[in-house]
Amino acid sequence: MLDTNSFKKAFLSELDKAESTSELQQVRIKYFGKKGLLTAQLKNLSTMPAEEKRSFGKAVNELKGFFENEIALKESTLGNADLKKRLSSETIDVTLPGKYTPAGREHPINKVLREIEDIFVSMGFGVEEGPQVELDYYNFEALNMPKDHPARDMQDTFYITDDVMLRTHTSPVQIRTMEKKKPPLRFIAPGKVYRCDADISHTPMFHQVE
Repeated sequence: MLDTNSFKKAFLSELDKAESTSELQQVRIKYFGKKGLLTAQLKNLSTMPAEEKRSFGKAVNELKGFFENEIALKESTLGNADLKKRLSSETIDVTLPGKYTPAGREHPINKVLREIEDIFVSMGFGVEEGPQVELDYYNFEALNMPKDHPARDMQDTFYITDDVMLRTHTSPVQIRTMEKKKPPLRFIAPGKVYRCDADISHTPMFHQVE
């Protein structure tokens, strides 16, 4: 017959000695592991007479429920203790002065563009923008530069397809704005433009204001 009182007493004694979650895990394995003490008792059921199985199984299951509940309580207690210990070791003194983080600065090109825009806006001009990936029609043809026009030779162009390119100037913004809005119009068209120039005085991307 299973001596449940002795089992409980031994279990509670070991549980009380566990001072960390790793030690608690060892107690859990000792009783619930594949070769655990409680697991071994459950294996005994297969060799018992039928009339003893019910009472023995009930006693073992009650022990199992009791042990699991006690382990959960201990786990909660140890978890709270670990948390308090960690918090105390990681305490932050909120009275200490904060660390200075240098702020970024505005890029010189953006600063100049902003100043140019402010000057023209103060004189009553608007500011219009357009796509940087542009159609051949807006970039050339609508500006009186058909496909055989010699002015195209002066603009080394990044073509994406035969009719799509990176704009070579912000002039297409003029066409798009005049299509959308009614005159009179006064505006500037700042933005990035692209030409496949690569020498000491040119870059493939630069800024333009028209």
